Amino acid sequence: MPYLQLDVNGHYPVEQKKRLAAQFSETYARMMSVDIRRISVAIRELGEGGVWRIPEPGGEPVPVSLLMLDIRQGRSPELRMDLAKALCAHCSAILGLQEDRLNVEFTQHSGDEMYHPTPGGYSPEWQPGQS
Repeated sequence: MPYLQLDVNGHYPVEQKKRLAAQFSETYARMMSVDIRRISVAIRELGEGGVWRIPEPGGEPVPVSLLMLDIRQGRSPELRMDLAKALCAHCSAILGLQEDRLNVEFTQHSGDEMYHPTPGGYSPEWQPGQS
């Protein structure tokens, strides 16, 4: 943990996905003050017609992308919004995704719900006031 999962309709070259994973990890580590070694990034290429949303009541479904972020609980709404905007910008710049067709959802966890053996087991507790 943290686990960043992007579901997309298209298919992308490995180098492009690697670049996005690096940008996600660097931005997330910096903004959320976490050890970059704890971050995992998944880019799930569901294929054409894999993710949909109806943008207007009574309208037709349109293809979209969804970014799910498992994060530490206690982060402020402002920090989460800043992070979402930064990661959406990476999706647009690197994969060409339209920001109006990209959703971000957060799932918040305590430190003892995030285990990673390499950096020492459970995630250290985060204190409000930290960035």
